[in-house]
Amino acid sequence: MFNISNFENNDDVTLVAQMGAFKVIEWKRDLSVTPASAQEAWFSSAMHVRRRQVICDLSQAPVMVQSGGMQWMVGDVQLTSGVKGVGDMLSKMGRGMVTKESAVKPEYAGTGTLVLEPTYRYPIVIDVADWNNSVVLDDGIFLACYASLKHSLVARSNISSAVAGGEGFFNLCVNGYGALVLESPCPKEELIEITLDNDALKIDGNQALAWSSSLQFTVERSSKSLLGSAASGEGLVNVYRGTGRVLMAPTAFA
Repeated sequence: MFNISNFENNDDVTLVAQMGAFKVIEWKRDLSVTPASAQEAWFSSAMHVRRRQVICDLSQAPVMVQSGGMQWMVGDVQLTSGVKGVGDMLSKMGRGMVTKESAVKPEYAGTGTLVLEPTYRYPIVIDVADWNNSVVLDDGIFLACYASLKHSLVARSNISSAVAGGEGFFNLCVNGYGALVLESPCPKEELIEITLDNDALKIDGNQALAWSSSLQFTVERSSKSLLGSAASGEGLVNVYRGTGRVLMAPTAFA
């Protein structure tokens, strides 16, 4: 048995999101400062630049975490590599090479508590079932998910244009039932959600964080002609076509 004090019930901590096995907490202030860093810490807090952490209650479900994501754990926790043989290892290594994700994502099971590393980004919890049980992610934003969810690769529809546009060939697709945690560059309150019904969304940049796997993703010229693209001042754009949803940040991010 274990008991955790002065963590979630700390008066400097706010619960900002909760779904299933996942909780997201936010530290209102950074009190571990020196006289030299106090001013920066004060303005950071005022501008909502704050540390956030994900807490995983493993008694509700086993979870899979981005490699290096664990900060501490307590209680009955079993850690596995999540690799089920040589073929599975090779598959995951190939997937990691093209999606900027870790090749092997450790899995944690048991009845204990797992706490992930603090981040100044914005952990956002979504239910994959709300995305018709299949959601595609932009590179580098996966943080954690239920271990029962399956991972696969989705290729661009036109690889030659993806190369010209500076985009990768593949994206990580998460399938099944359960909760998924994304590490967003901006808060959930600023995210734009667009629902397409046999239509197309064109974005000049990499603002799209996640989209339905039912959408066709291509990289295309902004105009039908090279001359038109040059005249408009735009070049290649990311196009999401079909029926589904897109979760988009208001500005481009690195």
